[in-house]
Amino acid sequence: MHTDLVAALDIGGTKIAGALVDGHGRIQARAQRATPAQEDGDTVMGAVEAVLAELTASPLWGRATAVGIGSAGPVDASAGTVSPVNVPGWRDYPLVRRVRAAAGDLPVELIGDGVAITAAEHWQGAARGHDNALCMVVSTGVGGGLVLNGRLHPGPTGNAGHIGHISVDLDGDPCPCGARGCVERIASGPNIARRALDAGWRPGPDGDASAAAVASSARLGDPVAVASFERAAQALAAGIAATATLVEIDIAVVGGGVGKAGDVLFAPLRKALTDYATLSFVQRLAVVPAQMGTDAGLVGAAAAALSRTPDATAAHV
Repeated sequence: MHTDLVAALDIGGTKIAGALVDGHGRIQARAQRATPAQEDGDTVMGAVEAVLAELTASPLWGRATAVGIGSAGPVDASAGTVSPVNVPGWRDYPLVRRVRAAAGDLPVELIGDGVAITAAEHWQGAARGHDNALCMVVSTGVGGGLVLNGRLHPGPTGNAGHIGHISVDLDGDPCPCGARGCVERIASGPNIARRALDAGWRPGPDGDASAAAVASSARLGDPVAVASFERAAQALAAGIAATATLVEIDIAVVGGGVGKAGDVLFAPLRKALTDYATLSFVQRLAVVPAQMGTDAGLVGAAAAALSRTPDATAAHV
């Protein structure tokens, strides 16, 4: 029986989460810090090191055999570096080297956060049993990953399936990545909220101007809030259909904070998909909510680390 643990890090623009995870995907210890996303690179790394320090202080740390990292991207797994669009202080930042040093020279496996969530959903979640799948996280940013022929397909640098930076509006707004009209620029939580505010939507008495608040207004029928989610759904549908046409996936799993909006997002998304997924081999494409919740990034990062260990129970992720 596989009894060793791996450490997992889920690094995003909002939070840095860490955990010790066993070979069945169960979290045995956890730590978390807010991401100082607008600070310099070493300050951001300090938050990562604080999470690792909490994990290494656990009595379970001695059983850890590797570290898996799922990071906002783009990442370069071959070089061990990260350049997250929403963390400007990290550009070609040597994250693997720094994490290895903080973790006592354990082996480190780096993948993009979208690929990590894909690993989790394919291992234990909504994509389980599907040989060809796209899994997405729609939150502060929009990321994704692919399962092809029953195997996780991270690509040479760990970024394959990064659907957030497919352009779906050729003359659209500039995206921080340098392109225009990216899925992320339209469908991420902050952009859903921005578009609603620009069109006249106003927060309630609590002042909450997040995408979750826009979703609440949309459920009550606010036309501006509904329109902002419909636009996000259209962008997601175009990106999903393009991916399905290219590699013949049969399911798209949507998670992240925006994915929690439920029918406010999924109803217009499924409707819009019929306008874009029109060829015979993609017409039966299913779009479903993610099942793994907020721990998906950690479980997926752990799966990546476990798949590199000789006694891996997650080898088929």
